[in-house]
Amino acid sequence: MNHPTLDAWHALVESRDPSGLDALLADDVVFHSPVVHTPQQGKAIAKIYLGAALQVLGNESFRYVRQVHSKTDAVLEFSAEVQGIAINGVDMMRWNARGEIVDFKVMLRPLKAINLVHQMMGKMLNTMAG
Repeated sequence: MNHPTLDAWHALVESRDPSGLDALLADDVVFHSPVVHTPQQGKAIAKIYLGAALQVLGNESFRYVRQVHSKTDAVLEFSAEVQGIAINGVDMMRWNARGEIVDFKVMLRPLKAINLVHQMMGKMLNTMAG
């Protein structure tokens, strides 16, 4: 049985609609990017990163292939293909008693995938900022 936070996350990913992030993320959420050295703190910046990731990775090939979770944490392994490159990654999240995500970490492999996602996210974030 899943947790309501996980159910909401899966629905958001399936719909590829970032508008649900506002209700799902805690105000003080910390986002750990696979390509940015420092953790990104706060809902506003986490929404930008996760919204961009939904656009970059959120195509018909994206799927979660494994899930391990407890009452407050989850590790979700995913696979996707972008521009002919196979991407394997892990989303790690922790939520509070209200079910709001307070920590979200993304890890990617292989290096070719990291480089591609870094490039595409950079363009996406520049577009969103400008």
